[in-house]
Amino acid sequence: MTRTSKLLGAAGIFTLAALAAQPAFAAGTTAGSTITNTATVNYQVGGISQNATTASDTLTVDRKVNLTVAEVGTVTTEVVPGLNTSVTTFTVTNTSNATLDFALSVLQQSGGVTAHGGTDNFDVTALVIAVDSNGNGTYDPVVDLLVTHLDEIAADASRTVFVVANVPLGLANGAVAGVTLTATGREAGSIGLQGAALTETAGANTAGMDTVFADGAGATDASRDAAFSALDDYTVSTATLSVIKSSTIISDPLNGTTNPKFIPGAVIQYCIAVTNAASAASATSVAVSDPLPGGITYDSLYGIKLDGTVVTGVCQADGTAGGSFASNTVSGTIASLPAGSTKTVLFRATIN
Repeated sequence: MTRTSKLLGAAGIFTLAALAAQPAFAAGTTAGSTITNTATVNYQVGGISQNATTASDTLTVDRKVNLTVAEVGTVTTEVVPGLNTSVTTFTVTNTSNATLDFALSVLQQSGGVTAHGGTDNFDVTALVIAVDSNGNGTYDPVVDLLVTHLDEIAADASRTVFVVANVPLGLANGAVAGVTLTATGREAGSIGLQGAALTETAGANTAGMDTVFADGAGATDASRDAAFSALDDYTVSTATLSVIKSSTIISDPLNGTTNPKFIPGAVIQYCIAVTNAASAASATSVAVSDPLPGGITYDSLYGIKLDGTVVTGVCQADGTAGGSFASNTVSGTIASLPAGSTKTVLFRATIN
C-alpha cells in the first residue's frame, strides 16, 4: 500500500473523520482503489474559535491474489470401458480482490492413491477442459466451449469447469484413473486473450498497486504460488464375465439313454454357462456365438434354450426357446446378467 500525508498546521485536540471508501467484497476491498482518512483540528485563541486545520492520508489498496479449485461432489466418477466424453467436474473460484484470468491445465496421475482412495492404474485419453458456458452445471458437448483459460473472472466469482476424457476398452472392473486440475492466476484486461503471468511484488511497499500471492497449497502445488490444484478420479464399473462350455452325452443309437457313448449317431447336449462376478456391474445384451466344428450336426428339433440355470455346477435342461442357427453357427442373446448370476445357452447336436 502507498500513503501520502499532510502535516497538521497546529497542535491541539483533534477528531478523526473517515471519508467514503470503495465497497468491500468478501474477498476484500477492490485492488487499486484508494482509501482516504482526514483528521480535523479545531482550536481557539483568546476564547475565539479559529479556522479548522485538516490533514489527509490516502492509501492505494494492493492486489491480493487468491483462488480455490474444488471437485464438485464427493464421489468418484463411474465410467464404462469404451465410454467417450467421460466427465469430472470442478469449480474454480476467484477469491482475490481483483478481476483475473486463470490458466487451466489437467494432468494424469501416475500411480499412487487417488482422490477417493483407489489406486491409479490406467490413463484416460483425449483429455480436454470445457467451461460451463450456459451455467447449468451439466456438460453439454455442443454448448460448453473447450478452453485453456478462464477469461476475466471477477472477484468472488466462480466458474464450473469440466474435465472430459475417453475411457479405453478392455479395462477391469474397479480400475481407477486419477486427474489433477490446476488453475493459475494471470493478468486480466484483454477480453478473449489469456493475460500475462502474475509477478509478486518483491521488497518494500511501492507507490503503485503491489501484488501479493495469498493462495494456500493445493493438491499438487505449493502455497503462495498464484495457483491451486484439486484431484478427482474415474473408476471403471463394468461386468466381469467368465464362460464355461461343457458337453453331456444324452443317447446313442445302440444304448439309448442307458450308459450312452460318444459314437456316431450319439446326441450331445452343449451348455454354454456365462457368469458375472459378484462385485461387477450388470451386463446386458450378452451375445453368445458358437460355430459348430465338423463332425457334428445341429439338432434343429431340440432348438436353442436361453437363460437356463446351473445347479451345483450342473447345467439344467431349462430356459426358454430362442436364439438362432445360421451358417453352421449357434447364436443366442442373454438380455441381462446381473452381478453374481449365471445363465446358460443350451443346444444339442448329433455326432456324424
